[in-house]
Amino acid sequence: MSNPVQVIRPPNMLRMKVGGGFGGIDANAIAKAEAALEAMSAQFGQWLQDEIVKLDAAQTAIRTEGFTPATAEALYFRAHDLKGLGTTYQYPLVTRMAGSLCKLLDDSTRRMDVPPVLLDAHVDAIKAVVRDEIKTDEHPTGRILAEALEAQVAAHRG
Repeated sequence: MSNPVQVIRPPNMLRMKVGGGFGGIDANAIAKAEAALEAMSAQFGQWLQDEIVKLDAAQTAIRTEGFTPATAEALYFRAHDLKGLGTTYQYPLVTRMAGSLCKLLDDSTRRMDVPPVLLDAHVDAIKAVVRDEIKTDEHPTGRILAEALEAQVAAHRG
């Protein structure tokens, strides 16, 4: 004796709310968002400087208070913020370098084994590329710095 099976497909309410059944994403809304981002771009330089000040403070805390789980975590959070914001602020090289620093500090169980000189190299490189307005790795110095930092992180994580 077989039991008849009936498949019931509930409506995808999320798709309906975001326009999945009605032609996709509204191009006009995207254009408005891009225009708003462009209008804010004049402030990107100051906002990036504000993030650099926070990064510098985290580095200073390590130098004055020592490399502790708390100071390491504070530096990790600053790096994570810059990883997310660098490209938005028109500095994809900062995103790349901060990403390398995040990779170095990601594993909280191995975080305290990181050589402080490698932390300083990352922070100093990020500050230097912002100071010298080296925005992408198309710049030879920026590319060399990023590659060197990434190689050192790979060697450390071995």
